[in-house]
Amino acid sequence: MSNTSNFRQAIRDAKSQSIIGSNVIANALPLLGGGLVLTAVGTFGGLQVITNNPQIFMPTFIGAVILELILFFVASNVAQKGNNGVALPLLATYSLLSGYTLSGIVFLALQTQGVGINGVGFAALGCGVTFIAARSIGSNLSEKNGMALTKTVQLGLIALFVVLIGQLLLRVFGIYTPSFLEVAISGIGVLLFVGAAVVDFFVLPRTYRDDQYIPAALSMYLTYINLFVFILRFLIAINSRD
Repeated sequence: MSNTSNFRQAIRDAKSQSIIGSNVIANALPLLGGGLVLTAVGTFGGLQVITNNPQIFMPTFIGAVILELILFFVASNVAQKGNNGVALPLLATYSLLSGYTLSGIVFLALQTQGVGINGVGFAALGCGVTFIAARSIGSNLSEKNGMALTKTVQLGLIALFVVLIGQLLLRVFGIYTPSFLEVAISGIGVLLFVGAAVVDFFVLPRTYRDDQYIPAALSMYLTYINLFVFILRFLIAINSRD
C-alpha cells in the first residue's frame, strides 16, 4: 500500500491536464520489467532464507521493510527531480528488498493446500492479463469517465488502507480476521488494484512528461506488486476457510 500518497498526487496533477507524456508509459515499461525481475530474484532469496535459516528470516524481514520504506521515499524524491543516475540503483535495490519482503506470503502460498506453485503462477498470470486489459481500457477512457474512475479507485484504496491498518492492529492483540472477512478484504483489494491498473494508463500520461519515466515506472510497479499480493491473499483465504 505504499503507493497511496503517489497515487493521490498523480490524481491532483492529472486534473485539468491534457496528455503531456504520450510515450511515458512505453519508456517506463523496460524499467517496470527489470524491477519485476529483480523482485523475483529477491523473493527467491527470501525463500532460500526461510527454508535454510528460518531463525534469521523475521529479523531480516523487519530490517528489509524499514529499509524498503526509506528507499521508497528517497527514490521517489530523487526520481521526481529527474536525477535518473541516482534513482536507478536506488529503485533496483528497492525492487530486491520488495521481493525479499514478498517471500513470506509466497512461502505461505506454497505451503497452502490448493494454492502452491500453481497459485503463485496464477497470480503472476493475473497481473499480466490485467496489464493487457488495463492498457486497452485506460488508454481509451474519456476525460469524464477517467476522472470518475480515478476518484472512485482513490477513495477505495484509502478505505482499504484503513481496513488493513485495523486488521494489523487486531492481529497485534491476538485477534485474527475471520476467514470470510479475509476473503472479502482480499477480493476487494484485487478489484481495487485492477482498477488502479486501468487508472495508471489514464493518469500517468497526464502527469509525467516522456522523460519522467522513472516515477511512472515506480507507480506501475507498485500497482502490480500490490495486485499480485492481493490475488495471493485471496487464493490463500479461499483455500483456508474454517
